[in-house]
Amino acid sequence: MEAVVPPEITAELTQILSNLVLGDNDIRANAEKAVNDRLARTPELYLLALAQFAIAADTEVMRSFSLVLLRRLLFRSAPLNAQPPGPQRQPIPRLTLYDHLSAQTLTTLERLLLHSLSHEPSQSVRRKSVDTICDVAKQGMARGRPWHALQAQTFTMTQAGLGGGHDGVVPNGAGGQAWLARESAYRVFAGCPNLVMDLQTDAVLQVFQRGLQDGESIEVRHAALIASVAYLTVADPPQLAQSLSLMYPLLETVHYLSQNLASPPLSPPQAHTTSAPGTNTQHLTNFLSDLTPLCTSNPMLFQPHLQPLLSFMPQLILPAVDCGPTPTVSRPFPGPSSSSSGSSSSGNGRQGAFVFPIPGESSSANGHNPDDDDDVGHSGADDNEEDDERAALRLAALEFMVSLSEARPSMVKKVSGWVEVLVRASLEGMGELDEEHEGVVEWLAEDPSAASDSDSNPAMYEQSLDRLACALGGRSVLPPAFQYIPMMLVSYDWRSRHAGLMAIAAIGEGTGKVMQNELAKIVDLVTPMFKDSHPRVRFAACQCVGQLCTDLEEVIQEQYHQQLFPVLISALEDPEPRVHSHAAAALINFCEGVERDTLLPYLDPIVERLLKLLNPGGEHTGNVRRYVQEQAITTLAMVADASEVTFGKHYPTIMPLLLNVLQNAEGKEYSKLRIKAMECAGLIAIAVGREVFRPDSNTLVELLIRIQKSPHDPHDTQLTHYLIATWAKVCQAMGEEFEPYLPVVMPSLLTTASAKADISVYDEDVENMEEKEGWEIIEMEGQTLGIRTSSIDEKCQAFETLVIYCSTLGACFAPYLSQTLEITLPALKFYFHDGVREAAAMLAPMLLSCGKQSGSLTPQMVSAIFHQIINCISTEHDSSFLASLFKCFTDCLLLIGGPSALSPEYQNGIIEATKRQLQQLAERRKARTARVQAQQHNDRGDDMVREEMAMLEEIEDYALDDMGKMLSLFDPNHPLIVAVSSVKDLGFGGGYGSESDGGEDVG
Repeated sequence: MEAVVPPEITAELTQILSNLVLGDNDIRANAEKAVNDRLARTPELYLLALAQFAIAADTEVMRSFSLVLLRRLLFRSAPLNAQPPGPQRQPIPRLTLYDHLSAQTLTTLERLLLHSLSHEPSQSVRRKSVDTICDVAKQGMARGRPWHALQAQTFTMTQAGLGGGHDGVVPNGAGGQAWLARESAYRVFAGCPNLVMDLQTDAVLQVFQRGLQDGESIEVRHAALIASVAYLTVADPPQLAQSLSLMYPLLETVHYLSQNLASPPLSPPQAHTTSAPGTNTQHLTNFLSDLTPLCTSNPMLFQPHLQPLLSFMPQLILPAVDCGPTPTVSRPFPGPSSSSSGSSSSGNGRQGAFVFPIPGESSSANGHNPDDDDDVGHSGADDNEEDDERAALRLAALEFMVSLSEARPSMVKKVSGWVEVLVRASLEGMGELDEEHEGVVEWLAEDPSAASDSDSNPAMYEQSLDRLACALGGRSVLPPAFQYIPMMLVSYDWRSRHAGLMAIAAIGEGTGKVMQNELAKIVDLVTPMFKDSHPRVRFAACQCVGQLCTDLEEVIQEQYHQQLFPVLISALEDPEPRVHSHAAAALINFCEGVERDTLLPYLDPIVERLLKLLNPGGEHTGNVRRYVQEQAITTLAMVADASEVTFGKHYPTIMPLLLNVLQNAEGKEYSKLRIKAMECAGLIAIAVGREVFRPDSNTLVELLIRIQKSPHDPHDTQLTHYLIATWAKVCQAMGEEFEPYLPVVMPSLLTTASAKADISVYDEDVENMEEKEGWEIIEMEGQTLGIRTSSIDEKCQAFETLVIYCSTLGACFAPYLSQTLEITLPALKFYFHDGVREAAAMLAPMLLSCGKQSGSLTPQMVSAIFHQIINCISTEHDSSFLASLFKCFTDCLLLIGGPSALSPEYQNGIIEATKRQLQQLAERRKARTARVQAQQHNDRGDDMVREEMAMLEEIEDYALDDMGKMLSLFDPNHPLIVAVSSVKDLGFGGGYGSESDGGEDVG
């Protein structure tokens, strides 16, 4: 292709790009500076040079890099002082370099990119070209610049090599590469479906169907599938209605692969790709993964195809039945193992297990040639790779079916066998843990806080079962689940017993209301498992009970505490640290929903065993695991909180231990133990009360001051959080006696509470941003913002602590009244964190009360409070916080003596603000009712929408109730009270949560 930039520019750019790719840090930094400098001076010239380099560079690496860099540079923010060429019209929220290019430059750039798309011989580079082209096309169309040449060329490329006279898009000498052109075309349609949305639907469907049935390349079929999914996702209802026929070839690609997993994939004989062609198993995994989003966006498209899907999907999600050769067949009469393999024998000298190959047996005995060892090694590796591929396929197929079930529960429940096979597949997968002894030993040695198996295959199956239960409800999931679970719990294989217990825990949330009817049987099944011979099964029993206590809170504790407390308490003495630690964790869940009187009979044995875990004494002192101590302290804190003053008799034993930890547990390795001890000491202090705690209060306060003043590890993000929380608990325990310590805690607390949100502005769009740990990415007013969540969470905790201090100390908080009020009123509009606003709404009347009690309240403070609250009510759009604002106003009004004490200005202001909110709520409810009436309620999806809208109306009802209470203070017969009732009547009456039939379809 003819050059579009001078040779010297190309040479200079070649050097810069080489430095960017190959240079060290300093060279790269200089190269980046050079790029920015050139773009600032002559952006059009260098962007065109970059596009030309993407065609002319000798290596695939450089062509790929050029395309990636071009895409990044085109759509990054332009300099603020730059203005796009031409007359200024509607302002664009965020101008990019693309917006500053002239029409001629854009035309040339598009021509270069089209050349790359049609002539690039490398598949990987073509895909980079497609990504860049799709971005340019989407951004151009968003700015009113259609790319007709791209539309025409991609349609032509879909027929490349098919004998239709359209091979001109394939480069000379690239015979056999026509499939690459077809694949690229469909990937363009996938990345920019708007290219075809304005064309005749039949013509588009014909093109997509041809790609889905491509007879030469599985890669073309895959690209056509992605394009079809993208098209169906964005199609409007009339287009969707005309496109139903596309589902047949779309799903046929999946069926074809499922029936040909052992066959080589469709691939042109002369195909040269940068990656291996893969297997049909890998391709089917990719096909299903890319088809799954359509299950969520348009699940009804699959309704006519559910029964055909069920004819072959089970074979994909269930494990293959292949036992392989048995040891007995290979060696009917095993003799004793040789001395070189003593590890394979049991301790009593008998053969412990069959071993392959037979220990001590020469390889030549079976005709094996030692020279073939490499082949055997490769065969083993191939087997492992095949197993991994099969495992990935099972999970992809399961995700496809579960996603469809979540999107339209009522639709899949009508298909006999659908739910049953999903439940069975999930249970099967949950049992596929590592059965080797070494794996169990490694699991026992792990610190559970550091170990994470949430991304393991069994955990993924467990999550699928959980999601299925939440989507379909108890009536659909419990019967098939308990068709297998009782048998699993008595299986000889510990993995099945473990899976059965974890399954009960997984389905508790979604099936809770129905499960309550069978809870006695479930408890009878679970409790014997605490005595299982395998530690992982006993661990799972603790997990099961703990999870059920959360999902069926109060129900299981009230009805079955006599069966469950004893087994949990006995599990605290389990010989394995991971098990007795998890039993302590399960006790926390149990105590959260237990009545104090129910807990008291078990209090002494629980505390006794927790103290043994914390400080075993004797020869076991040196062997105690730190995570066990941390868990024991946490559980003690929860038990103290649940038992309240009754815990006082254990106070003399436990508090000295905690103070000792805070005094002596120094060093990074004890940081978690130290913060757990702080938390526990604070909760116990609250539980036993001021009189019991008073002798130790000064000691604990001095230790907290020492910890607060000591140098902090910058990576220890938890210490400050727990320190603030413990100070708050000490304040609650000490009451007004805490006042002398306010100068110690208030300065840093006020600093944290007054902190601004830590915000960064990014060049990229939200969809192209990756979430960074500790940051939340949002889009606001045309800008992409990153908010550091840790800083606003700390701000929220600071305000919640101020609420505790002010409510506990009352008039004693007066020295800090003015400073606190100064940061509280603006926080009512801190839109980055709802918790901050809610705490500020609670704090405002408390500060008013503090000022009134202490005599430090000024008219200016009262005026500022009411002015800000009325202003917030007038502009608030969040109905849940609107209720908090009206309650805040009402509380403040009562504190100053009622409406008569309020100035006419503020009386008129609150009435006008209330009228405005009533009008907005009425409009929302009318629109919502009209939307519901326009919908058909024949499937679960509409029911879910109704539930969501009913929940919104329930939240609005709270706001209307608080509005009515406020108005009645002005006049019990205030005319706006009638308006409040009228707005309530505008609701469509969805009855959120009222149609749950024993748990059916709840959640």
